[in-house]
Amino acid sequence: MFSPLRWALVAWLALIPSLALAEAPTVAVASSLQFAFPELVERFRAQGGPPVRVNYGASGNFRRQIAQGAPFELFLSADEQSVLALHEADFTEDAGEIYAVGRLAWIQRSGREPLPAGEAPLAAVEAAIAAYRAGEERPRVALANPEHAPYGVAARQALTHAGLWEDSEPLRVMGESVAQAAQFALADEARGGLVALSLALAPAVAERSEYVPIPADWHAPLTQRMALVTGAGESARALYEWLQGEEAGSILERFGFQTPGAADGH
Repeated sequence: MFSPLRWALVAWLALIPSLALAEAPTVAVASSLQFAFPELVERFRAQGGPPVRVNYGASGNFRRQIAQGAPFELFLSADEQSVLALHEADFTEDAGEIYAVGRLAWIQRSGREPLPAGEAPLAAVEAAIAAYRAGEERPRVALANPEHAPYGVAARQALTHAGLWEDSEPLRVMGESVAQAAQFALADEARGGLVALSLALAPAVAERSEYVPIPADWHAPLTQRMALVTGAGESARALYEWLQGEEAGSILERFGFQTPGAADGH
C-alpha cells in the first residue's frame, strides 16, 4: 500500500508538464543549505520541476520577513521554532515537516594551526584566548549571531558547555548568517569559527579549510523544519513534496545532515 508521501509524489509527477510552465516560486532557505540547496534545485529541475528563486539568510530574519508579508512561498528554516511560530500566527499552511538535523563544526584555514582533536574540538578557542591574554595577538573566533541564526545559538551553547563563552567575548566576530560566519572563520585575522558542518563539507570550502565536528550533545539539536507559506502556489508545493523524497534526502546526507528517511532506514 502506498504511503501518503508516495501518493503525493505520484501526484507531483502527474503535474510535471504544467509545472514546467509555471512561475518560479520564491523560496527562503537557511544559509546552512547554501551549498546543498543548489544541487537539490538542479535535481528537482532535471525531473521536470520549474525554476526556483532562492534567497539565503538567517532563519530568524526570514521569520520576521514572512510575518511582515515578504512574498516567499516555501520556508526552509535551520530550526523548528521559526516555522512553528509562523504557523501559530497563520503565516504557514501547517506546521510543516522536519527535513534534516544539522551538525555544528569547528572550521579553520588549512595549514595555519594544528587542527583540534575530536575529544577537544574547541582547543583552538582556548589557545586564542591564551594568546590574547598574553598580549601576543587578537585572533578572531567566528560564529553566527545567536539573535537570529540557529547555528549561532548552537555555537553559543557549545562555547558555554566548554566554559569559554565569557572568556571568548573579546575575540568573537559574528556573521549575519552562518554562511557569513564561515567566511569570517577563514579570514586572515581569524583563528577559525563555529559553523554548520554542511558548509565545512562543501567542496568550495573544503579545498581551503579543515574541520572537526562538535559533539552533538554540546548543544540543543539542530532540528530543521520547512513549511509552505500560506497562499503558496503549485510549483512551491511540488518542490516541497520532492524535498521529502529519498533523492533529496541522499543529497542532504552527503552534506552532513541526518534526514528523517535515514533515521527510518529509508
